[in-house]
Amino acid sequence: MSRDFARRNAAPNRRASAPKGKPAPAWLWFVMGAIFGAFAMTLVFTLHKPKPVQGPAVEATKPAESESKTPKPRFDFYKLLQESEQIVPATETIGDAEKAAENPASNIEYILQVGSFPNQAEADKLRAQLILLNLDAHIESVEIHKGEIWHRVVVGPFDSQEKLATARSALVNNQYTALVLKRAKNAKK
Repeated sequence: MSRDFARRNAAPNRRASAPKGKPAPAWLWFVMGAIFGAFAMTLVFTLHKPKPVQGPAVEATKPAESESKTPKPRFDFYKLLQESEQIVPATETIGDAEKAAENPASNIEYILQVGSFPNQAEADKLRAQLILLNLDAHIESVEIHKGEIWHRVVVGPFDSQEKLATARSALVNNQYTALVLKRAKNAKK
């Protein structure tokens, strides 16, 4: 018997040779690899913790570090400022200043300290700026501690609170800060 091979249906053969499932997408492989890598790194770090070095090497470095450090500076100006501080009462009025001026026993004057510099040139520069503001500024050189000389720029002296207030407002208007100091008339520091 003869067969006709021309009319044969080829479609069933193609279906049989096709793969049964789709391959996994590339992003899924990437995510699975990242998860596996993170798990592996966590496992490695937990099992292999570095041990601290103990022994003479650590003890030998501690004295060398303490010897190389410079001593901390001592600041004496906190004590000096507290000892020389004069608090001017804010409630003192002009009438009180006039009564004090009439009383010969009270020889008190007020000055404004605008700055204090270790360098004479800086003090002269500030003094010149204050003179341009029409203020009576001068420099007082003071030995603070063991030959250390500071140059104070002061405005005044003022005999009344009224003159002090006008000078202080002129300084504030020109953005200068000043300390109000009260001292005896004969004392020059």
